[in-house]
Amino acid sequence: MSDQGHILFAAQRFRVESVAETLPDGEVRNRQVIRHAGSVGIVPVVDENRVCLIRNFRVATGRALLEIPAGTLEPGEDPREAAFRELTEETGYRAQAMTPLVACYLSPGILDERMQLFVATGLTPGAAAREPGEQIDNVVTTWDEAVGQILAGQIEDAKTIVGLLTYLRKRRDT
Repeated sequence: MSDQGHILFAAQRFRVESVAETLPDGEVRNRQVIRHAGSVGIVPVVDENRVCLIRNFRVATGRALLEIPAGTLEPGEDPREAAFRELTEETGYRAQAMTPLVACYLSPGILDERMQLFVATGLTPGAAAREPGEQIDNVVTTWDEAVGQILAGQIEDAKTIVGLLTYLRKRRDT
């Protein structure tokens, strides 16, 4: 997170700042920016034909979304270690390998959160350790079904679309 702006609001996982932006003509505008510590997302490869998504109720949308598992980085936490942690917490799967896939900004018009996506392989099922109040169910699906759900507008979560399609493209090209 940056300390360049005036803090308007601070919450547990983010803060909102007012930041002065100088435009090319010299005019200065105040912008509101959400500062976030960063996050990880995981593409859990069950096998060559299947991926584990989660159905996760999101208060902001008022409904459950199909997503890859993900979570916020703890202060000073290594992203790869966070990916191992989040995979187990949300799905119960343990991974033998966690390989970097791609990183992206989720909504750079208002948010500085940078998500690092990983591919989890060598999965072993186990008990999830979900936080109290989380409404999450595992959904193991085929890659073809997942892509079909993206194209049909049934998967609307940006990190999931980026993660699944990037993984499939890289897999095809190797």
